[in-house]
Amino acid sequence: MDRLVEFRRRIDDIDEQLVKLLNVRASLALEIGRIKHAHGEPIYQPGREAEVLAHVRDTNPGPLDEGAVTRLFERIIDEARRLERLADQARAIESKERGE
Repeated sequence: MDRLVEFRRRIDDIDEQLVKLLNVRASLALEIGRIKHAHGEPIYQPGREAEVLAHVRDTNPGPLDEGAVTRLFERIIDEARRLERLADQARAIESKERGE
């Protein structure tokens, strides 16, 4: 039972690290969204998303299979895109309020 507790503690620690890294990634995605907005680029860029998915599949050492890694990162990308859309909406509201 001690091993079980230790493994669960290690998983909890890893989960905390994952949450921190996901938030760092989300912050970078928001900054990328600002840059895309400033250059008139669309939020959804399927070519870039395909590159990201190919990269994570290529660097995956397992034991997660390719499909699992793809599904996880599709969800991560979906959330980043959602954040970018929310930020765009907030910018549009601010711009409208300023009369721009």
